[in-house]
Amino acid sequence: MDRRNFLKKSTLLATAPFVPEFLARTALAAEKASSNDTILVVIEMTGGNDGLSMAVPYTDDDYYKARPKLAIPKAQVLKVTDEIGLHPSFFGLQNLVTAKQLAIIQGVGYPNSDRSHFESMDRWQCAEVTKEVSGRGWLAKSTDGLSKGEAVGVPVMHVGGDKLPMACRGAVNGVLSIHKAEDFELRASEDGGAGEKPVKKLLADVSKGSLDEDELLSFVRRRQLQTFESIDTLKEVLDGFKRDPIWGRQFSSLTGKMNLISRLIREGFGTRVFYVAIDGFDTHANQLTDLQRLYAEVGSAISSLFTDLARSKDDKRVAVLTFSEFGRRVAENGSGTDHGAGSFLLCAGPAIKGGTHGKRPSLTDLDQGDLKVTTDFRQVYATLLEKWLKVESKGVLGDKFETMNFVA
Repeated sequence: MDRRNFLKKSTLLATAPFVPEFLARTALAAEKASSNDTILVVIEMTGGNDGLSMAVPYTDDDYYKARPKLAIPKAQVLKVTDEIGLHPSFFGLQNLVTAKQLAIIQGVGYPNSDRSHFESMDRWQCAEVTKEVSGRGWLAKSTDGLSKGEAVGVPVMHVGGDKLPMACRGAVNGVLSIHKAEDFELRASEDGGAGEKPVKKLLADVSKGSLDEDELLSFVRRRQLQTFESIDTLKEVLDGFKRDPIWGRQFSSLTGKMNLISRLIREGFGTRVFYVAIDGFDTHANQLTDLQRLYAEVGSAISSLFTDLARSKDDKRVAVLTFSEFGRRVAENGSGTDHGAGSFLLCAGPAIKGGTHGKRPSLTDLDQGDLKVTTDFRQVYATLLEKWLKVESKGVLGDKFETMNFVA
């Protein structure tokens, strides 16, 4: 097959509708990730997670006075420090706590907090606290830094719903969203028929360097020709999941998504940041029972991820961050809590320094009934960008923010 026919017939089309166009032009995903590449998994706890239920100040009498019905009894708390412990439903994280690999970041939020779900979530996802945000997410902004040199494939991947979160929007390329249990398949010819095999063979020969770097390679870079291998790699991982009889239910759960992420990491897919979400944290009522279920799922999912990755020793290069758009008020409203400001985040992994980080907010010196913000959330982002992902943070966050010490 000569170059003219190749360029005419080879369309490199991904048939699945949720495969973005850039994946048909790049091939990092086909390359094995370096053993030194660090990976961040971001868990969005949608709805405004109640930080005081997640990170319980079990020695503070004011906590029990403010929450006569909702306070977690001291005897049930999973103690992290002498003052702060986890909700008992986070039993799946006990090993990380014992190994001092789970950090609780205190009083996190932003100045002049907005208690609207939509406005606040936009600010967190864009890392901007202006009245109007740009609409370009902080992870999308980081793709250039994550894709230095020849690695320009799929640095950020969203696993979950059919709507790409704002944190991942606005990248020129480098973001992939998986949200359906469908096949990935590369068409190398227009009809997918008789011309398929010779075109794919040509692509394979060129990508493996078995052809001379002649005029053909001046038209199509080697990295682009490896694209079909990346889609095949992803297809193999998904096919493995789909053989499981509970595929649909598993993919819809946080643990199922984490299992898929674990497989992609172990397969060397090359992604540096994974983004998932779990809904249900808008607990104006029924907070005790709702959070018990949600925290158990989050704890189990994180534990499952690290347990699975430990088998291939990939756990040491992975960190998990949880976040929510805001915290909730100190005082209960009866069976729940209302929208607040400052809250708590979790960060976990073998390279994370366990314990509490940031100034603990007072339960009596409040901002209109809310915990005051003592840690700007952009400090958390700056720490993970600079110290973990090795990305210059000023270009992502628009300013230089002081980093924290929860990354070893």
